[in-house]
Amino acid sequence: MTDESGTIDWDAEAAVFDDEPDHGLRDAEVRRAWAGRLRSWLPARAGDVLDLGCGTGSLSLLAAEQGHRVTGIDRAPAMVARAREKLAGHDAVFLPGDAAAPPVGERRFDVVLVRHVLWALPDPARALRHWRGLLRPGGRMVLVEGVWGTVSPVGIPADVLTALLTPPAGHVRVERLSDDPLLWGRQVHDERYAVVVMTG
Repeated sequence: MTDESGTIDWDAEAAVFDDEPDHGLRDAEVRRAWAGRLRSWLPARAGDVLDLGCGTGSLSLLAAEQGHRVTGIDRAPAMVARAREKLAGHDAVFLPGDAAAPPVGERRFDVVLVRHVLWALPDPARALRHWRGLLRPGGRMVLVEGVWGTVSPVGIPADVLTALLTPPAGHVRVERLSDDPLLWGRQVHDERYAVVVMTG
Protein backbone atom coordinates (compact mmCIF):
# COMPACT_ATOMS: atom_id res chain seq x y z
CA MET A 1 0.00 0.00 0.00
CA THR A 2 1.15 3.51 -0.73
CA ASP A 3 0.15 6.85 0.73
CA GLU A 4 -0.82 10.00 -1.21
CA SER A 5 2.82 10.73 -2.05
CA GLY A 6 3.36 7.25 -3.49
CA THR A 7 5.49 6.17 -0.53
CA ILE A 8 4.98 2.60 0.67
CA ASP A 9 3.15 2.41 4.00
CA TRP A 10 5.27 -0.27 5.67
CA ASP A 11 3.04 -0.44 8.74
CA ALA A 12 0.13 -1.40 6.48
CA GLU A 13 2.38 -3.85 4.59
CA ALA A 14 3.34 -5.69 7.80
CA ALA A 15 0.19 -7.83 7.77
CA VAL A 16 1.01 -9.30 4.33
CA PHE A 17 4.80 -8.86 4.20
CA ASP A 18 5.54 -12.51 5.01
CA ASP A 19 3.35 -13.74 2.15
CA GLU A 20 6.31 -13.22 -0.23
CA PRO A 21 8.39 -16.44 -0.20
CA ASP A 22 11.69 -14.66 0.47
CA HIS A 23 10.15 -12.45 3.18
CA GLY A 24 8.32 -14.95 5.35
CA LEU A 25 10.56 -17.94 4.60
CA ARG A 26 7.55 -20.17 5.29
CA ASP A 27 8.51 -22.74 2.65
CA ALA A 28 11.03 -25.18 4.14
CA GLU A 29 13.26 -25.18 1.02
CA VAL A 30 13.35 -21.37 0.81
CA ARG A 31 14.10 -21.17 4.52
CA ARG A 32 16.93 -23.71 4.21
CA ALA A 33 18.39 -21.81 1.25
CA TRP A 34 18.49 -18.52 3.18
CA ALA A 35 19.82 -20.25 6.30
CA GLY A 36 22.67 -21.72 4.26
CA ARG A 37 23.58 -18.40 2.69
CA LEU A 38 23.42 -16.64 6.05
CA ARG A 39 25.66 -19.29 7.60
CA SER A 40 28.26 -18.59 4.89
CA TRP A 41 28.04 -14.81 5.36
CA LEU A 42 28.01 -14.56 9.18
CA PRO A 43 30.92 -15.43 11.48
CA ALA A 44 31.12 -19.03 12.63
CA ARG A 45 31.44 -17.88 16.22
CA ALA A 46 28.41 -16.32 17.93
CA GLY A 47 28.42 -12.55 17.64
CA ASP A 48 26.30 -9.42 17.72
CA VAL A 49 24.30 -8.85 14.53
CA LEU A 50 22.59 -5.56 13.69
CA ASP A 51 19.75 -6.28 11.23
CA LEU A 52 18.79 -2.96 9.64
CA GLY A 53 15.41 -2.67 7.96
CA CYS A 54 14.66 -6.01 9.59
CA GLY A 55 11.01 -6.14 8.53
CA THR A 56 9.22 -8.95 10.34
CA GLY A 57 12.52 -10.46 11.47
CA SER A 58 12.87 -13.50 9.19
CA LEU A 59 16.63 -13.11 8.71
CA SER A 60 16.97 -12.10 12.36
CA LEU A 61 15.37 -15.40 13.32
CA LEU A 62 17.79 -17.40 11.16
CA ALA A 63 20.74 -15.52 12.68
CA ALA A 64 19.43 -16.13 16.21
CA GLU A 65 18.93 -19.82 15.45
CA GLN A 66 22.59 -19.92 14.40
CA GLY A 67 23.58 -18.64 17.84
CA HIS A 68 23.96 -14.91 17.20
CA ARG A 69 22.62 -12.10 19.36
CA VAL A 70 20.41 -9.88 17.22
CA THR A 71 19.38 -6.25 17.34
CA GLY A 72 16.78 -5.43 14.69
CA ILE A 73 15.81 -1.95 13.55
CA ASP A 74 12.85 -1.04 11.33
CA ARG A 75 11.10 2.23 10.62
CA ALA A 76 7.64 0.61 10.82
CA PRO A 77 6.39 -0.12 14.37
CA ALA A 78 4.08 -2.83 12.99
CA MET A 79 7.07 -4.64 11.47
CA VAL A 80 8.95 -4.35 14.77
CA ALA A 81 5.95 -5.80 16.64
CA ARG A 82 5.82 -8.82 14.30
CA ALA A 83 9.58 -9.34 14.62
CA ARG A 84 9.30 -9.33 18.41
CA GLU A 85 6.56 -11.97 18.22
CA LYS A 86 8.56 -14.09 15.77
CA LEU A 87 11.69 -14.05 17.94
CA ALA A 88 10.06 -14.38 21.35
CA GLY A 89 12.37 -16.48 23.51
CA HIS A 90 15.49 -15.71 21.43
CA ASP A 91 18.40 -13.43 22.27
CA ALA A 92 17.02 -10.55 20.21
CA VAL A 93 15.91 -6.95 20.67
CA PHE A 94 13.87 -4.95 18.14
CA LEU A 95 13.57 -1.19 18.03
CA PRO A 96 11.71 1.23 15.78
CA GLY A 97 14.11 3.55 14.00
CA ASP A 98 15.80 4.73 10.83
CA ALA A 99 18.05 2.14 9.19
CA ALA A 100 20.33 4.89 7.90
CA ALA A 101 20.93 6.17 11.45
CA PRO A 102 19.95 3.35 13.81
CA PRO A 103 19.23 4.23 17.46
CA VAL A 104 21.97 2.06 18.99
CA GLY A 105 24.05 4.72 20.74
CA GLU A 106 27.67 3.71 21.25
CA ARG A 107 27.07 -0.01 20.73
CA ARG A 108 29.25 -1.77 18.18
CA PHE A 109 28.51 -5.00 16.31
CA ASP A 110 30.27 -7.90 14.64
CA VAL A 111 27.90 -7.78 11.66
CA VAL A 112 25.71 -5.19 10.02
CA LEU A 113 23.12 -7.11 7.99
CA VAL A 114 20.97 -5.20 5.50
CA ARG A 115 18.57 -6.72 2.97
CA HIS A 116 16.73 -4.69 0.32
CA VAL A 117 17.14 -1.37 2.14
CA LEU A 118 20.17 0.47 0.78
CA TRP A 119 18.65 1.11 -2.66
CA ALA A 120 15.74 3.02 -1.10
CA LEU A 121 17.83 5.38 1.03
CA PRO A 122 18.34 8.99 -0.12
CA ASP A 123 22.12 8.88 0.50
CA PRO A 124 23.40 5.29 0.35
CA ALA A 125 27.07 6.30 0.47
CA ARG A 126 26.53 8.16 3.73
CA ALA A 127 24.61 5.20 5.18
CA LEU A 128 27.44 2.83 4.28
CA ARG A 129 30.00 5.06 6.01
CA HIS A 130 27.81 5.23 9.10
CA TRP A 131 27.24 1.46 9.15
CA ARG A 132 30.96 0.79 8.86
CA GLY A 133 31.44 2.93 11.95
CA LEU A 134 29.06 0.63 13.85
CA LEU A 135 31.37 -2.35 13.36
CA ARG A 136 33.88 -3.70 15.81
CA PRO A 137 37.41 -4.26 14.49
CA GLY A 138 37.30 -7.21 12.10
CA GLY A 139 33.55 -6.88 11.64
CA ARG A 140 31.64 -7.30 8.42
CA MET A 141 28.75 -5.86 6.46
CA VAL A 142 26.38 -8.15 4.60
CA LEU A 143 24.39 -6.21 2.00
CA VAL A 144 21.70 -8.07 0.03
CA GLU A 145 20.43 -5.91 -2.82
CA GLY A 146 19.33 -6.01 -6.42
CA VAL A 147 17.51 -4.35 -9.30
CA TRP A 148 13.88 -5.39 -9.57
CA GLY A 149 11.45 -5.10 -12.47
CA THR A 150 11.88 -4.67 -16.20
CA VAL A 151 9.49 -1.86 -17.17
CA SER A 152 10.47 0.61 -14.43
CA PRO A 153 13.35 -1.10 -12.62
CA VAL A 154 14.20 -0.02 -9.11
CA GLY A 155 17.21 -0.91 -7.02
CA ILE A 156 20.97 -0.54 -7.03
CA PRO A 157 23.26 -2.51 -9.37
CA ALA A 158 26.15 -4.41 -7.79
CA ASP A 159 28.80 -2.33 -9.54
CA VAL A 160 27.23 0.88 -8.24
CA LEU A 161 27.10 -0.45 -4.69
CA THR A 162 30.69 -1.68 -4.71
CA ALA A 163 31.83 1.70 -6.11
CA LEU A 164 30.21 3.35 -3.09
CA LEU A 165 32.53 1.30 -0.88
CA THR A 166 35.61 3.16 -2.10
CA PRO A 167 38.05 4.00 -0.73
CA PRO A 168 38.50 0.28 -0.13
CA ALA A 169 36.46 -0.86 2.83
CA GLY A 170 38.39 -4.08 3.30
CA HIS A 171 37.88 -7.32 1.41
CA VAL A 172 34.73 -7.07 -0.75
CA ARG A 173 33.04 -10.16 -2.19
CA VAL A 174 30.05 -10.07 -4.55
CA GLU A 175 27.85 -13.17 -4.61
CA ARG A 176 25.26 -13.44 -7.39
CA LEU A 177 21.90 -14.68 -6.13
CA SER A 178 19.65 -14.45 -9.20
CA ASP A 179 20.41 -17.99 -10.34
CA ASP A 180 19.22 -19.66 -7.13
CA PRO A 181 15.41 -20.00 -7.37
CA LEU A 182 15.25 -21.55 -3.89
CA LEU A 183 16.06 -18.15 -2.37
CA TRP A 184 13.08 -16.51 -4.06
CA GLY A 185 10.58 -19.35 -4.29
CA ARG A 186 10.69 -19.09 -8.10
CA GLN A 187 12.97 -18.37 -11.04
CA VAL A 188 13.97 -14.70 -11.25
CA HIS A 189 15.53 -12.85 -14.18
CA ASP A 190 16.59 -9.58 -12.59
CA GLU A 191 19.79 -8.74 -10.74
CA ARG A 192 19.99 -9.99 -7.17
CA TYR A 193 23.20 -10.28 -5.20
CA ALA A 194 24.95 -10.04 -1.86
CA VAL A 195 28.01 -7.95 -1.07
CA VAL A 196 30.02 -9.14 1.90
CA VAL A 197 32.52 -6.59 3.22
CA MET A 198 35.16 -7.90 5.60
CA THR A 199 36.90 -5.06 7.43
CA GLY A 200 40.51 -5.32 8.49
